[in-house]
Amino acid sequence: MAGSSIKPTPLLKDELDIVIPTIRNLDFLEMWRPFFEQYHLIIVQDGDPSKNIKVPDGFDYELYNRNDINRILGPKASCISFKDSACRCFGYMVSKKKYIYTIDDDCFVAKDPSGKEINALEQHIKNLLSPSTPLFFNTLYDPYREGADFVRGYPFSLREGVPTAVSHGLWLNIPDYDAPTQLVKPLERNTRYVDAVLTVPKGTLFPMCGMNLAFNRELIGPAMYFGLMGDGQPVGRYDDMWAGWCMKVICDHMGWGVKTGLPYIWHSKASNPFVNLKKEYNGIFWQEELIPFFQSAVLPKECTTVQKCYIELAKQVKEKLGKLDPYFIKLADAMVTWIEAWDELNSSEGKPAKLPNGTAK
Repeated sequence: MAGSSIKPTPLLKDELDIVIPTIRNLDFLEMWRPFFEQYHLIIVQDGDPSKNIKVPDGFDYELYNRNDINRILGPKASCISFKDSACRCFGYMVSKKKYIYTIDDDCFVAKDPSGKEINALEQHIKNLLSPSTPLFFNTLYDPYREGADFVRGYPFSLREGVPTAVSHGLWLNIPDYDAPTQLVKPLERNTRYVDAVLTVPKGTLFPMCGMNLAFNRELIGPAMYFGLMGDGQPVGRYDDMWAGWCMKVICDHMGWGVKTGLPYIWHSKASNPFVNLKKEYNGIFWQEELIPFFQSAVLPKECTTVQKCYIELAKQVKEKLGKLDPYFIKLADAMVTWIEAWDELNSSEGKPAKLPNGTAK
């Protein structure tokens, strides 16, 4: 109807939660309002639970702070990081939706080369709803995209693809660099927009960034644990990468795919490289052992669920990485606790998590 102001129903409106970790007022949501307003938000407040976080009017949301996490999980709350954005994975646990999109509060709407604002969430959903091709690389990028297809020589038996578990988006402006790279390239900005989506091949790891990320919670949710980071831990800024390595090993085992590339968001704020170096210091050394560990990790055929895979991976972490540092024994125990807490909150017999006081609707 001409002149109609009725908005079209957004994709997966009732099947997707947006998870945001924060320590500040969420003014950044104003820029995302056209894209996020019809979705449900799960906000995980980090740090001081007595601080009042303001959310712009008109958004449907739940807000959880540390007191809520302790109340809902009890002793198992120990597996959720404190004073670190890794706390976001609590939002994955309490969600009841099929899909999750998570974004940082210093990320804004980017524009494509034509100047059009990018609906990052819509692109993530398209990625998740189309198959992946981890078993054979298609040189014309994502063959399921409009205007593309499988190239000559691509096996017909593999063209059906596999379910997509994770969609990993990228960033314009501030790149996701580690502290040493930040220090030597303090003014570097990413201005290159590559109009492509790729499937990460089977057997290949990648550094997953949690600031612009979507996944099928029903498929891979229990593996999206962002580890023990932040307050009281000897390492930080490896939470999303830890989840990415674990997730990719499990996706390879279960026969699912991971996509990376579009969509872009605008990352607005470079974190302090000296602060980051203190957080990353151990991780920079440890990752030289961690990567070979995950590259060689094999899950037995008895691991038929994500939970079984994750428990087995925790066992291998304790056995093989525990020698590297006692932290990995603690992390392996937290991985098991995470699965126990996940199953308690998400089993058909389990009681749903009580919503915190002040939940807005």
